[in-house]
This record gives sequence, C-alpha cells and structure tokens, in this order.
Amino acid sequence: MGMTIAEKILSKHIVDGEMIKGQEIGIKIDQTLTQDATGTMAYLEFEAMGVPRVKTERSVAYIDHNTLQSGFENADDHRFIGSVAKKHGIYFSRPGNGICHQVHLERFGIPGKTLIGSDSHTPTAGGLGMFACGAGGLDVAVAMGGGAYYITMPQMVRVNLTGRLSPWVAAKDVILEVLRILTVKGGVGKVIEYGGEGVATLSVPERSTITNMGAELGATTSIFPSDEVTRAFLKAQGRESDWSPLAADPDAQYDQVIEIDLSSLRPMAACPHSPDAVKTVKEIGQIKVDQVCIGSCTNSSLYDLMKVAYILRGKRVHPDVSLAIAPGSRQVFQMLAENGCLADLIASGARILECACGPCIGMGQSPNSGGVSLRTFNRNFEGRSGTADAGVYLVSPEVAAVSALSGVLTDPCDALGDMPAFPLPERFLINDNMIVPPAPEAEMDEVEILRGPNIKEFPIAEAVGNNLVAPVILKVGDNITTDHIMPAGAKILPYRSNIPYLSRFCFAVCDETFAERAQAAGRGVVIGGSNYGQGSSREHAALVPLYLGIRVVLAKSFARIHRSNLINAGILPLTFVNEADYDAVSQGDELAFPDARDCVEQGKPLTVINRTTGKKIPVSCELSGRSKDILLAGGLLNYTRQQG
Repeated sequence: MGMTIAEKILSKHIVDGEMIKGQEIGIKIDQTLTQDATGTMAYLEFEAMGVPRVKTERSVAYIDHNTLQSGFENADDHRFIGSVAKKHGIYFSRPGNGICHQVHLERFGIPGKTLIGSDSHTPTAGGLGMFACGAGGLDVAVAMGGGAYYITMPQMVRVNLTGRLSPWVAAKDVILEVLRILTVKGGVGKVIEYGGEGVATLSVPERSTITNMGAELGATTSIFPSDEVTRAFLKAQGRESDWSPLAADPDAQYDQVIEIDLSSLRPMAACPHSPDAVKTVKEIGQIKVDQVCIGSCTNSSLYDLMKVAYILRGKRVHPDVSLAIAPGSRQVFQMLAENGCLADLIASGARILECACGPCIGMGQSPNSGGVSLRTFNRNFEGRSGTADAGVYLVSPEVAAVSALSGVLTDPCDALGDMPAFPLPERFLINDNMIVPPAPEAEMDEVEILRGPNIKEFPIAEAVGNNLVAPVILKVGDNITTDHIMPAGAKILPYRSNIPYLSRFCFAVCDETFAERAQAAGRGVVIGGSNYGQGSSREHAALVPLYLGIRVVLAKSFARIHRSNLINAGILPLTFVNEADYDAVSQGDELAFPDARDCVEQGKPLTVINRTTGKKIPVSCELSGRSKDILLAGGLLNYTRQQG
C-alpha cells in the first residue's frame, strides 16, 4: 500500500513505536524554533536538563512577539535568549528580522524534514513540505536536547484541490473553506494533506497561508507536496540544494477526502469570535469598518503585500478607517522598499509597523471600543485584540485592502477590475546579518548567560498521588482557548518569564477572582467543555494553573497541544466518560479522586466522587506508557531528569 506525504516523512524519523493510527510514536526532530513569548521558559527548561549543546540539525530562537519595549522586561528577555542561543548552539534572529514562521520559511525550512516550534503556527512550514508541529516549550527543549517528540499517530485527511482560484480570491479563502467544513475541532488527531491538480497553481506563500491556519482546525499539522513550485521558491532564496521532491503515492490511503474546486470559491470572512464562523463577504454585507490590519504569520509575505500595494496605489484610505500593515520579515520589508510598493503603502495613509507579530497577539493596535476590525490574521478570539467588545473578522489581504478604501466590508471581485499577474522574483534579497550564529563549541564556556530580574523559576509539579481531594475552582464551557486561560497582549506578555506575576491574570477573561480563589484553596480542579485549550501552544496555560495549585482539569475533550502541556506540567487531564456528567459538577463542589495514582499506573478506570452531591462520576484518563510515566514522575522535566 502506498504512503501519504506525512507517512513518508514519519517513517524516516520514527524512533519509538509503530505507525499504527491512534498509538503513540516518538519521532526524531531535525529542526526547532522558539519565539520570545515562549522562548524564555523553553530555554530555562533546556538549561535545567543540563545538556550543553543542542543536538538538532538546526535550532533557531526568534524575537518577534514581545517587541514593544515599554519597560526593561522584554529587553531583558531578549538579552537572555540571545546569550543562551550563543552558548548552546542556537541561531538567534534579532528583533526586527521578522516573524519566526515567515523567516523560517525563507531561510531555514527544508522539504522532508521535521520541525517543532513553541508556537502553534509552526505548521506554516508545511507549505514547503515539512512535517512541522506546534508544541509546548518543554517538548521543544527536550527535542533540542536530542529527545524524541511524541505524538499520537494521526489519521490522514486529503484535501483534493481542483481548478484555479478566480481573480481576487485568495489562499486565505481556501483555508476558511476548510474551516467551514471541518470546524475548529475537526482536525484533532489528523494531518491535513493537500493534493490534486490545483496544488500546482498555488505559490509557496499561498500554500503556507493554508498550512498556517491549519492550526485553527486543531490538526497535528498540514502539509503540501514539495514540487517544482517549491524548488523555484528555494532557488530564489539561494537554497536550491535544500530541495528534494516529495509527493504522496498514487495508491496512498486516506481516512477522509475533501474535494474543493478552487474556481468555485469566493472571498470569505471568519466572523467574531471563531475562525470557523465563516461566511462569504457578500453574505455578511457591507458593514462599517473601523480598523484594518494586514500582516501576521498568515499573510505578510512579499506576494501578499505586493497585491495590497497594487490595490492601494494612487488611492487614500477611507477617513474613518485606521490601516496598519506589518511586513512579515526584513527581507519582505526591504524588497517592498526597493520595488516601490512601500511608497504606495505609505502614500495611501497606511501605518507601517515593524516586522513582528504586533496586533495579532494584542501587542498594540487594539481597535476602538465596539469597533469592527478586519484582520488578515489567524485568530479572532474574543478579547485577543486587546479590546474586549471589538468585532474581529479574519479576511484575505485583498478583502482587507479594498475595504480599507471603501470604509465598509467589500468584495474585491465586485470592486476591482482585472487582476494582473503577481510573479514572485527569480531571486529574493538575501541578507542574514540579523541572524546571529552561535559561538563555536570550543568557545561556549566563555559565554555568560545574562538574566534580568524579571526572569523567575518555573513551577515544578508534585507526582500524582492517591486520595486527592480538591474543590472545583472554575467551571467553563466549550472551546475555551489558551487566550482565555492565559491571555496575551501588551500588558501581560512582558511577564512571560515571571510565572508568579503572570498568575494574577490567569482565567481573568472568564473570572477575575480565579487567581485569588485558587491560591486561597491551595489546590483545585478546573471543569471544561469540549475542545478545552484550543489555540496557542503556550505552555503558560498549563504552568500558571500549576503554580496556582490546579492539579486536575476534567473536560469533555481537549485540544492536542494543550493536553500534552498539561501532562508535561504534571496536571492530570481527565475526560468525562459520559458527557452528560458535565452538568453534575458545579463550581465550588468538592471532588475526591481516590486511588488516582494507582488507577493511572495500572490503567484502571477512575471514578471521581462529588463529595458535595454524593454522585460518582466515571472519568477517562487514556495515557500511553510514556505519558503515564511523565504524570507519575510529576511532569516532563522530572521525567527527563530521571531518564538522564
């Protein structure tokens, strides 16, 4: 039987287990990436392991999230990460060099290789044909130390693309259509693999837009073939030697096949407050727009911004609209300057931001109260923009640009004429002088690690014990995101390396009293609905609850990365055997978990006793041998130390 693209890569990297769907496998990791919002914690964890030098083929530390330096905290974190990178064999992409996923695509991604990153949008590199996954920082630290990365062997979904996109319809509309079909939890436990004749019509930047937002499906990863289009992109980046062909076998078997005719798609938008709340722009209608933001790791390529510049050329942004544009990398920024497109953007009245994540993570450019913001980003969770009551719509750069001119949500197919060709250059500008290589191994002992006062130790869990009794500190509903659990934004992100201070904001979106009540209780339980922990890979959404004494999260179901992060932190992730039992637990109830350790160790069913009501609730804790051992050890760091 033939193999899918993902199966071919996994078969060459598997070091533990067998490729049997639903079973856990360990894979060798070729490359890692971190960004500064998660990187400080990942490198503290790497240091704690005592490994002197990374053992991957290439590890890169990017500074792209916490770039607003309104105090010493972010600058200190950047300095710490830079010194760790220099000492331990990691390349360091300096602030201003660009967003991790865009730069990695340009300068480091290699078809057929494995990549994990402490950022959920690491699957961006799937546009090049990499098996690229978002992961918690501790998983990345282990991989840098030479350890395997463990996943459940996923199901394979093929999205068969036929036809060609119509003028002014974009790759963003392709992934919005997939989200409309599958929803934000429809990709859990699956690899989304793209194939069909339509693939050849999509450039690498377009493919990467699609794989980037595969993260919103909850998928393990998304991936495209590596073909002549990929080869041309790498050749233009001066990296043709990194290219190799990669495609699914004709007789590869898929668990699900989705057919999408590219020519049938129309401009779409994800409505507030979920990436799968998708409608066509025409269905939504001409709503008034207050703000437009173009950029993020989803849509900030040279290809995207050349189209934006064409639409804005010779025109002025509507007087009621604030337009902000952030190029994805310094390469993109400089090439826009050299080809004249940057002048078009500036002349239109756009505000040009630095090459960083910026508004996507609430780091500036929050909309006005009650405002409508069109964004070319990947997430529109409630409050993520920094404005609690803003209505954020996710759109393509084409929709964003034309709407910035009209002042209302506008379908570019109606407003614009013929679309010219936007060919990618035969050679991109290549200047890596803002990527600092590590010190030679012979000189690493001379490098001093520079720590600021905001960098605190991370919490260490207790091993799972028997007869745990704890109150329900909080009960939440379905699709709780890591933004709900541990918000981002300009006011909070500077404290990513200071767990005690950060804890003040834990679950504040849901309940401002959570942190105070959790600390007072000493230990506690969180009850969740379906798809608990969707969104970002940030392990802070597990580490901060751990610091506050949360020992168990009992939910209807979990998002993949967050469940792994809970296990890595030593928090017991349980699911209701009968989802109706969710209604039998209330905030404030006291729950008992008798024989919890024995049940985990022996793989026996676990029964939770609601001491407040007397009800006995069967729960599931499906763990592989390794995950079980991690929990019994009190988290991945303790487990790794024990394993040497």
